[in-house]
Amino acid sequence: MTISSSSSSLGQFWNLVGRKFQLYNSLFTSLPFHRIEKTGILLALLLSYCEEEYTKKHSPSRIIEGFFKKHTSYAKEEERLDLLFRFVQYVERQVVLFDALEDAAFTSVNDMNGPGTLKSLFSDISKFEKEEEVRKKVESFNIRLVLTAHPTQFYPGAVLGIIHDLTRAMAENNLNKINMYLQQLGKTPFFKKVKPTPYDEAVSLVWYLENIFYPAAGRIISGIKAQMPDIINAKNPIIRMGFWPGGDRDGNPYVTTNTTIKVAGVLRESILKSYYLEVRRLKRRLTFKGVEDPLQELETKLYNNVFIPGHKSDLTRGEILDTLNSIRETLIYQHNGLFVEIVETLISKVEVFGFHFASLDIRQDSTVHTKIIAKIAESTNLLPGYAEADENGKIRLLLNVSDTVDPGILQDEVHRDTLHVMGAIRQIQSANGVEGCDRYIISQCNSALNAMEVFGLFLMSGWKQKDLTVDIVPLFETIDDLQHAAGIMQQLYTLPEYREHLKRRNNKQTIMLGFSDGTKDGGYLMANWSIYKAKEELTAISRQHGVNVVFFDGRGGPPARGGGKTHKFYASLGRNIANEEIQLTIQGQTVSSNFGTIDSAQFNIEQLINAGISNEVFSSQKTILRDAEQKLIQELSEIGLDAYSALKNHPRFLEYLGHASPLRFYAETNIGSRPAKRGGSGKLSLKDLRAIPFVGAWSQLKQNVTGYYGVGIAFKKMDEAGRWEEVKALYDNSTFFKTLIGNCEMSMKKCYFPMTMFLSKDPVYGEIWNDIYNEYELTKKYIFKLTGKNELMADYPVEQLSVEMRERIVLPLVTIQQYAITKVREMEKGEVPETALKKTYEKLVMRCSFGIINAGRNSA
Repeated sequence: MTISSSSSSLGQFWNLVGRKFQLYNSLFTSLPFHRIEKTGILLALLLSYCEEEYTKKHSPSRIIEGFFKKHTSYAKEEERLDLLFRFVQYVERQVVLFDALEDAAFTSVNDMNGPGTLKSLFSDISKFEKEEEVRKKVESFNIRLVLTAHPTQFYPGAVLGIIHDLTRAMAENNLNKINMYLQQLGKTPFFKKVKPTPYDEAVSLVWYLENIFYPAAGRIISGIKAQMPDIINAKNPIIRMGFWPGGDRDGNPYVTTNTTIKVAGVLRESILKSYYLEVRRLKRRLTFKGVEDPLQELETKLYNNVFIPGHKSDLTRGEILDTLNSIRETLIYQHNGLFVEIVETLISKVEVFGFHFASLDIRQDSTVHTKIIAKIAESTNLLPGYAEADENGKIRLLLNVSDTVDPGILQDEVHRDTLHVMGAIRQIQSANGVEGCDRYIISQCNSALNAMEVFGLFLMSGWKQKDLTVDIVPLFETIDDLQHAAGIMQQLYTLPEYREHLKRRNNKQTIMLGFSDGTKDGGYLMANWSIYKAKEELTAISRQHGVNVVFFDGRGGPPARGGGKTHKFYASLGRNIANEEIQLTIQGQTVSSNFGTIDSAQFNIEQLINAGISNEVFSSQKTILRDAEQKLIQELSEIGLDAYSALKNHPRFLEYLGHASPLRFYAETNIGSRPAKRGGSGKLSLKDLRAIPFVGAWSQLKQNVTGYYGVGIAFKKMDEAGRWEEVKALYDNSTFFKTLIGNCEMSMKKCYFPMTMFLSKDPVYGEIWNDIYNEYELTKKYIFKLTGKNELMADYPVEQLSVEMRERIVLPLVTIQQYAITKVREMEKGEVPETALKKTYEKLVMRCSFGIINAGRNSA
């Protein structure tokens, strides 16, 4: 978040969010619901009691038991559980209230024309006379925001709608509507009784495309064209959208070819409906001779496409643009340009969204492709001698495939579907345009062969090499994968057939880099540094071969998964890293927290555009890492990796996380269609565990290990070696390193060790708890020494206050959750008799997750 003036923004935040939260929170107690007034009063008492008792180092169990004895007359376990569930429901709604208040205050707290915005960018362009450089940059530059199939958030669709309406009512200070929406909120369930299907996930994200990204993109591009007319090429709109729900089948057996085709159809229908509604609005303004008839004809064609089932359409994107451009010319030359700007805005939207709205990416794990190829080689004569061939021999056999394969020969349903979807991509491209589905992403791509397996499977599904309009995108995630990525791409670039494929695809190679699994694998410092180094090496090897490389960053919400202040990372990249496009996943609560309103979406998209353009046009010395600085970061990362690996390799590491956190209950939250882990084995392993539940469990435990562990130890070693001044100079001079530490501070700010301090003396897990706590304290000590501040996130006072207020709201929830986890654990160990209420406690653990994760906004 860019803050215009720290003190004024902080004052605005307190007045518009802090004070109003207190005011509207009091309205909850007057809502006409069963015992709600008593619940609100008791919840306030519990919050105060938690704060007081944690200073005495008491455990959550002792705090909850003590609260019941001191402040209630409840003696029966059922009565106590009923109250705890009512607390959970109350806090869930407090979090929604806080979300809505922050969203409503967004334009007041953030400087919408300040640093990082497009207005600021154009001011600098004019001041430093950089118009021609910017024009050249924008010829090929764009950003692609890819909405992913990971849990969008823990809010169901109905609650999202209430937040949207509540935000608007708060911005208007409409107390009657606020009170009405709060009542609606009180009656609306937050819990999904069944898991959403991949199609359900897609529909929930299409809401954001229609209501947020569609209008925001129009605003942004109109603003750019107003400042520099003709700067944006219609063939390269500066904003693109991507989409994973319905296409991402990695680890999700519920995504089928039928799902993919159905989601592609929804995307097409949704964008045409958006055009139709906008044309209807245009008709109210464009009532002039020469524009009424073509507009009416366009409306009719769009209506037929959207609302008449089975209508065979010959309407094309080109026809819509031709019609609108003709209307634009008529307005300019016959009607003095009246209302021409609203026509130009629609033209910009059609250029951005086409008939596809968002490009549907297909993703599958490399091991699936390997197994399919092996089965085909075993069952047909298509790949003679494949099993005995070396890697190069296998690649040659795959490149020479000339026959198609009947998916029916494959016994496994996922294997059959993989071939089916490759064929179905042509059907989607025919309806939505080539951009509708033109990328195939390979998870855990460990070799050039893994990429060529996909190439060969496309040939087996009926594609011809010269007609293949699909980009093959390797995904490198683990530290080992990242270190070998350049060698893999070097091998691919030297294959003549693959180079010919790249030439047909505009000589562009997209490479995806995964932050989530990288951090899980190598810890915070090494993961981020390995990705930085991999980008440098991949840029160099691609330039050497004359290939334009584009990096697609698989980022999550929290800093531990590549989130945090994302735009600052892109602004910090030097010229040694390709920067023609910025592509990143938008997932977790990041969808609603950064792009939940049109204003916040516009602001955050502008920040990314500004970062990408400024990084090249106004490149500063602080974005260039000198050899000595790179060597220092490498040393820090290696020390951090050793420390994190020692923790990760502790024999009880994963057992500790399962014991102390709600990890084992993740699958029951029904927030996403994918299983919590890869593979079908009963035993949980770190390799199979997905990054979302892994990072999310640490977040709910309020320890956020993956966001800082190893940083303090690395700093201490440098300090003891007499090299602290080198670290300080690196922090002062490198935007990349400063951003890295700033995001680390955000992770730490959301930690709260008093809650789990009871584990410090546990005979089994005390050692791990103390290791983590000591590293947290050590990291905090050295960050204060590095920044010269005595508070975490001191440079971002508004966000600091937001985190503090959110963490305080959910303190009763995390306490209740730990209490319930302890109860379940005691019953399972036989320390207390197991009763029929065990399942109720398990449900309580899971229900607490919603409010805790939602309050964190970027914690999963």
